[in-house]
Amino acid sequence: PSIKQLLLRMHTNLTRADGGFNIHLKRCYLNTFSDFSLENINQDEYLTNCYNTHFNSANSYFADRPNDFLTIDIANPESFNKLCEFLNITSTLAGFEKMNMGGKVTAWNDIKHPLKIESTAKGRIDKFLPYES
Repeated sequence: PSIKQLLLRMHTNLTRADGGFNIHLKRCYLNTFSDFSLENINQDEYLTNCYNTHFNSANSYFADRPNDFLTIDIANPESFNKLCEFLNITSTLAGFEKMNMGGKVTAWNDIKHPLKIESTAKGRIDKFLPYES
């Protein structure tokens, strides 16, 4: 249900030709969710197939490098520790922090890194974009 809600909210900006999301993010989403349409987004079978295709592709890519690939279930209490071990970091947190505030994942705005890809086409939040308003 959460990915369906997210994709429905993102649909206009992922499919519009005059801007919206960053072209690299668009490419990733539209590659992961091939045949992207409102009709398909509302079909659980379509979303399940997209997930399985993506997961299998990632598994295949890392087949010869299993130590470089981590899969977790964020609902499992042990997943946070598995992630910290994978990243070789220690944390004072007991688990994952809630990142979804008011229906939007806002933590992306707090990440500062020279290799970060901005979420919008112009590299800023555009108040005229339906998803960002």
